[in-house]
Amino acid sequence: MYRLTLKCLSLNFLLLISLLSSRFGTCDARHSLYWKGNRRSIAEGKSSGTINVLDHGAKGDGTSDDTKAFEDAWKVACKVAASTLLVPSGSTFLVGPISFLGKECKENIVFQLDGKIIAPTSASAWGSGLLQWIEFKSLKGITIKGKGIIDGRGSVWWNNAKMPRTKPTALRFYGSNGVKVSGITIQNSPQTHLKFDNCKSIQVSDFTTSSPGDSPNTDGIHLQNSQDAVIYRSTLACGDDCISIQTGCSNINIHDVDCGPGHGISIGGLGKDNTKACVSNITVRDVTMHETTNGVRIKSWQGGSGSVKQVMFSNIQVSNVANPIIIDQYYCDGGGCHNETSAVAVSNINYINIKGTYTKEPVRFACSDSLPCTGISLSTIELKPATGKASSLDPFCWKAHGELKTKTLPPIQCLKTEKSPEAASRSNNDAC
Repeated sequence: MYRLTLKCLSLNFLLLISLLSSRFGTCDARHSLYWKGNRRSIAEGKSSGTINVLDHGAKGDGTSDDTKAFEDAWKVACKVAASTLLVPSGSTFLVGPISFLGKECKENIVFQLDGKIIAPTSASAWGSGLLQWIEFKSLKGITIKGKGIIDGRGSVWWNNAKMPRTKPTALRFYGSNGVKVSGITIQNSPQTHLKFDNCKSIQVSDFTTSSPGDSPNTDGIHLQNSQDAVIYRSTLACGDDCISIQTGCSNINIHDVDCGPGHGISIGGLGKDNTKACVSNITVRDVTMHETTNGVRIKSWQGGSGSVKQVMFSNIQVSNVANPIIIDQYYCDGGGCHNETSAVAVSNINYINIKGTYTKEPVRFACSDSLPCTGISLSTIELKPATGKASSLDPFCWKAHGELKTKTLPPIQCLKTEKSPEAASRSNNDAC
């Protein structure tokens, strides 16, 4: 009986050892399959990662063409959700015209720019001319950030007749949603520095542009057909508008921006070639402007249609600005313009706490004969002639209707306070 019991115990022990061994084997097999599967997930782009352009053939010596290396690195980054494409510090990358396309791309890609990217200066690199140098297209959640520099080396375009007539924008975003630009500098662009076209949910912060005041058509930031944008804590020096807001823009919030040199912050020109333009809900506040040709400006061509409405310019400090406040419905760039009855309607424009010095004309409201400006509101305007520089021009108004909520300096006595008799025809012209 005792031997039988001992035999049973021995048999049970062996069975237990066998069972435990099989479980450990299963565990090891699962562990192996997990790591194999995880490596496969990374390869298929299901996990985040950092892709360095140097690992894809970029030289970063400032003379070798690194365009293909950037294209190859982007293709890898595109497959990885929330990945980072790294342009490392300490290197200068020569990159030709390039498009980073969002087709079949994962969301929330980060372009970490810590180094320097420079444009080619030979005419052959640009063919017959291109509209943009670096383009990000059709992306959802794209961020460009870092302390790096994009240098368009624009002087060869501004001063060299051998370059193509069509000058490229340095950095353009098209058809993208959730765009962030932070920390980087764009300098010496051949034309516009940073452009957003047909984009939504835009955030620009701690951004710098740096180009000479006489560099032609070098807007700092240009927006068109874009909505829901905030631009703040940025320093913009250029040869054209520090910020240009074009047709199709709404819900644009600009604050804590330093502008100069340049042409100020502009809405327009709108309605060129008898086109329809729609701009609304624009706020520009807490901005400083110095040595600019204009301050806050709305400009439109004769013959257009549509409207600009619900705009606020608040807490603007100007220093040696030629024309601090402008509405110009007779804008004509280049001459050859003709008088036309149709116009882009301008209404509900609010100016609050605009102070500083001017060198030419403090206020100019040149509104349409057939469609006067309405709803202009001014409060706490204090503009003084710059010492030894300003002309003696008084504020100018034509067909401008609105309200003075406080006394102004200089007095703006030309603003009409009665309702415009032409306002009844406005609804047919300004539908947007």
